[in-house]
Amino acid sequence: MRIAVVADVHGNLPALRAVLAELDSLRVDAIVVGGDTAAGPLVQESLELLWARHEPLHWVRGNGERETVDRFDGIEPPQPTSDWAPWSAQRIDRRWRDRMASWPIALELDGTCFCHGSPRADDEILTRGTRPDVLAAAIAETCAALIVGAHTHQQFVASLPDGRAVANAGSVGLPYEGRPAAFWMLVSDQVPQLRETRYDIGAAVEELRASGFPDLDEAIRESLLEPADPASVTAFFENQAGRGGHPATH
Repeated sequence: MRIAVVADVHGNLPALRAVLAELDSLRVDAIVVGGDTAAGPLVQESLELLWARHEPLHWVRGNGERETVDRFDGIEPPQPTSDWAPWSAQRIDRRWRDRMASWPIALELDGTCFCHGSPRADDEILTRGTRPDVLAAAIAETCAALIVGAHTHQQFVASLPDGRAVANAGSVGLPYEGRPAAFWMLVSDQVPQLRETRYDIGAAVEELRASGFPDLDEAIRESLLEPADPASVTAFFENQAGRGGHPATH
């Protein structure tokens, strides 16, 4: 079975269009939407574009969807956050609110577990620098041979001592790979393949600016305009998680 994984779109409709156009030239059996389509400029448009696909769709709820649903329902976060979730909540309708609320934080398909942060939390931080023992603890709730997540916007595939693998599909809309493009994953019979799709960044930025999204250039600067050093981003996330990092990729 061939499964395309698109995650962390964050309302970047032009990037999503480019990935889906590439998918039109491939034969996949299903698409897994790995969370955080919400929290970004063109959220409902991105959701609708995915919904119109002919392939079977499997949706995972990310922290972006959870926070958007909370704001839609008038629930304030315990700590101040960015304007992304309120923006998304104002631009989706009740139909999409109800769909988001129904999505699981993890699902299994063809022997692979798909999630956003981890199978146990939609905002768990796992990176290409996370220690194998930390990865193993994070996926303890599933017996799947391959676990594919997202959330930290950097692709990786890490092998564990028990023969299983943890992977990150990367970010379609806001990658931290050191270069601007759309990053996603193709899983063929439990074998992950990292994919990258180039698109017109300049035209995309103009389309995203036209949405009126607040402080857009600041939001996309380190991913699309002036891409940050990937190693520094990994270190930032590892520090945010309260641990030192060691390379986990192969």
